[in-house]
Amino acid sequence: MKKIAIVTGGTSGIGLATARALTAGGYIVYTFSRRGGQARDLSVDVTDEAAVASAVSQVVAAEGRLDLVVNCAGFGISGAVEFTETADAMRLFDVNFFGMVRVNRAALPHLRATGGRIINVSSVAAPVAIPFQAYYSCTKAAINDYSLALANEAKPFGVSVTAVMPGDIATGFTAAREKSAAGDDVYGGRIQRSVHKMELDEKNGMPPEAAGAYLAKIAGKRRVKGLYAIGWTYKFFCLLAKLLPVRVLNWLVGKLYAQ
Repeated sequence: MKKIAIVTGGTSGIGLATARALTAGGYIVYTFSRRGGQARDLSVDVTDEAAVASAVSQVVAAEGRLDLVVNCAGFGISGAVEFTETADAMRLFDVNFFGMVRVNRAALPHLRATGGRIINVSSVAAPVAIPFQAYYSCTKAAINDYSLALANEAKPFGVSVTAVMPGDIATGFTAAREKSAAGDDVYGGRIQRSVHKMELDEKNGMPPEAAGAYLAKIAGKRRVKGLYAIGWTYKFFCLLAKLLPVRVLNWLVGKLYAQ
């Protein structure tokens, strides 16, 4: 019997690559995206709780089960904390964090029935907080903590939960970032310099297909850890984040992205 998966943000970037890798691995994959329109590509806004619940029910009604959820939906904003509108930060959380929460809440009763798995896509920006992208880092840090807590809550039901932290990935995410240079005169041009450096790193980053293959591999593991980083470079960065004193780590990050 083929396993049934839902991948959010599944029509572009890491989500699309993951959906393709899972399909190649034998899963029947349904994607949630704002665009939607095809039989297994459902039009779902993850900020709409009723729409999310309806879509998950539609998948289970069609297939009779649900084995895997991969939460990839998200976007980025950048700018100085001082000049970022609170409403913009809240909108980011509504998609990146609470969008994931809504999907998982709707999916959990069905995953309990199959002993299924949840994979939440986080970022290395969670343990390594990025200046001028503070709110994005915060959404990903929240995903990590949520995933670890939920893993313990769901474990007695045979449901496993993990968060996977990509680093720089060459996708349309970079072009779609909502950038604000408000206050850059006050900050001496540091906002735009920081974001420009980050975007260069992203454009030269890992192809999304590599990240998708990694996520599909995690989906197929017998057991999973609470957190994963994709690629040895980013595993090393995450290790440094654990080992270095906070002052030293933040000084290094400042040298890279706050000059």
